[in-house]
Amino acid sequence: MKAASAPAPAQKQNRVMALDLSPGELDETMKAYFAKCQEKLGFVPNVLQAASFDLAKLKAFVAMSDDLMLAKSGLSKIEREMIAVVVSSANHCHYCLVAHGAVLRKLTGDPILAETFIANYRAAELDARTRAMLDFSWKLTKEPWEVGEEDRAVLRNARFTDRDIWDIAAVASFFNMSNRMATACGQEPNAEYYTMAR
Repeated sequence: MKAASAPAPAQKQNRVMALDLSPGELDETMKAYFAKCQEKLGFVPNVLQAASFDLAKLKAFVAMSDDLMLAKSGLSKIEREMIAVVVSSANHCHYCLVAHGAVLRKLTGDPILAETFIANYRAAELDARTRAMLDFSWKLTKEPWEVGEEDRAVLRNARFTDRDIWDIAAVASFFNMSNRMATACGQEPNAEYYTMAR
């Protein structure tokens, strides 16, 4: 018996998510935000399109994401993207691995490093500080009940402040939530992410 053929890549990649939720009316702030995405990226990320059925949830998601990933922090933007990719790798989140893998490639200019992070960050050549941050993020994702004072002590010994530890935990926790929503809703990565910064 002949196996059913998979949908054509173009059909799949035009889809935002598996749930049938129609986009709602955006307010002026979100219209401007979507326009800025279009201008800077050439597209509006599907994670935003997926949430646009509910303006309040979309705005909350954007506010939290932008605060965690872009606001002032003791963590660099690259470090925050590393956490996003490592958490997404632990959760096997297709959407976030494709999207944030692309962002990590762009920020670092190092596609080999980004692809290694997607597969297994432990195979990358990392300094002790970065490895401590990512080991903590992985443990918080895979075995959160095991996280204790000894884990915070490792981060402090790696020269992270208590505020940095908060930020590491906040980014890791946000992507655990985001990964689960993307997977549960069947969100599809934008096709543009696959070729970005290669």
